This record gives sequence, C-alpha cells and structure tokens, in this order.
Amino acid sequence: MKAYELKEAGSVDQLQMIEIDKPIALANEVIIKSKAISINPVDIKTRIGKSLYNEFKKNYSPIIIGWDVSGVVESVGEDVSQFKPGDEVFGMINFPGHGKAYAEYVSAPVSQIAKKPASITHEEAAAATLAALTAYQILRNYVKTGDDILIQAGAGGVGHFAVQIAKIMGAHVTATASAKNIDFVKALGADNVIDYTKQPFEDAVNNLDFVLDALGGDTLKRSIQTVKAGGKIVSLPSGAIIDEINELAKNRQVEAIFQMVVSSGEDMQQIADWMETGKLKAEVSQIFTFDQLKDAHTAVETGRTRGKIVIKF
Repeated sequence: MKAYELKEAGSVDQLQMIEIDKPIALANEVIIKSKAISINPVDIKTRIGKSLYNEFKKNYSPIIIGWDVSGVVESVGEDVSQFKPGDEVFGMINFPGHGKAYAEYVSAPVSQIAKKPASITHEEAAAATLAALTAYQILRNYVKTGDDILIQAGAGGVGHFAVQIAKIMGAHVTATASAKNIDFVKALGADNVIDYTKQPFEDAVNNLDFVLDALGGDTLKRSIQTVKAGGKIVSLPSGAIIDEINELAKNRQVEAIFQMVVSSGEDMQQIADWMETGKLKAEVSQIFTFDQLKDAHTAVETGRTRGKIVIKF
C-alpha cells in the first residue's frame, strides 16, 4: 500500500510516498480502508520537528504521522464483535501515539472508533475527529449551562466545533473571528462574534466563566484578562510559556489548564450522535487528493483556514 513517510524534520518535501505492507489486525483491532483523512496543526508541528517528533524519531521507523481517518472496515481481529467488514467507521487513532493515518490502510483499536453516520460524507467524518474530540473533551469538563464563555478562533478547526458543542451544552458563547468569517461563526450558533482585526477582544468582553484558546502565545496571555476570579482558561499545550501563563493566571485568581486530546471511541460515538441528528456539522473548506498531501500541509500551515482541510482517497 501507499503511505507517506516523514524522513526527517523539515519542509513538506520530507513527506515522501513509500510502498509498505498493509497492516494486519491484532485481536482487538480493525483494518480500515481509508476514504478520507484530515490534517491538523499538530501534524505540521510534528513534521517540522516539534510536538511528537523526537519521540517518534527515537521509537519508530518508518515514521508515518496522521491520526484522523474515515473509511470502510476491511478486516477485523479475532476478538472483534462490534464491527464487521463493510462497516463505515471513523476515529482519531492512537493519539498522542503513532497513528500512521497517512496511508491507504490504517489499523485501529476498536476502542477508538465509531460507526460513521450514513448522513455525512467520509470527508465530513474525517474532519470531525481530532478537532471535534478536542473541543468536546475540554468543554464537557469545564463548561455548564449558563456559563459565559469565549472561544478563540471560532472559525478554525477546533473553534468551529467548540462553538457548536458549547451551544449544545447551554453556554452563552462569544467567539473571535476575522471579518470574512463573522457570518459563518454566527451561523454556528455564537451569540456574539468579535472581529479581532478591528478591536482587541479583551476590550470587548470580560468577567467570563471560561475561555478556550487554541492559539497560544500573546493571545493566550491577553485572554487571561477576560476571565473572572474563580474562572478557568484552557489552552492546547504550548510548551515554553506554561510557567508564565500559570503565573499570570494565579495573579488574577484564574485557573489555567493545558489539555491534550486523547483517542476515545466512546467520545467519538457522542460526536457521531450529534452529527447524525444535525446538531454538529463539520466545515470542510478544502479537499485534496492523497497525491496532494504536501499541498494540504502547506494550506494548514498558513493558520488561516476555515474549518478543516481533508484528504480524499
């Protein structure tokens, strides 16, 4: 089968197509024939030598990154009863481990996948894996009905799912977006959208119960100013500034939390249920072919994409 190997940390040219054997299902695994995969910022970080790269370089050869997949079950392990060949499934595989989703076939533990709703495409399903799980796993832990919350980058991969899930949970949602995405984020259900290009968001909102920040850096530091004493701010892991953020948060009596998503079939089932009923929708802004995977990486690397970028097989 075809797969992309990450030869070394660096540019997209380090992603090279190779031929390797198809995986064989272990007892509690299925083999998925890929129909679509999606690209995330963590893919870019790993490719350039950050995030999970050093661990992968030390432990795996070849390194095949990627975690998000939607496809058709090709075969099942001897202990698998909940899925059968021909089932359409989707999930985030082995995150934060070696997912190996940049391939025509992917091995997946049955505990990490769910059946794909018939009402959505494989491209939509692949988009609603790592990003949707990130939003859900954070919000269910820290947000309750009636909370006043801010979601940074409301049009982004994690952000556009977070806006929808927060509304499902009964929160009052403010989100940031650029001018071109304001109508889109409002359509997702946001109660208020701040055009961050026209005014500092910290001047427009304050006394919040909760902030979800997927951007880090200066945006994360400024976000702390919007949270009331006793409130919480959750950021995706951002490395070197954790100590600084903790100190800033402590000074304002705010709890700063850094949370990483983990693979979970049970949580994927919740995502599937919401998508089947139309409560949750994936925005797929661009679709590339498997041969165009490098171009997809370049597009995600701009940091300016709406929703998700997906690879179609």
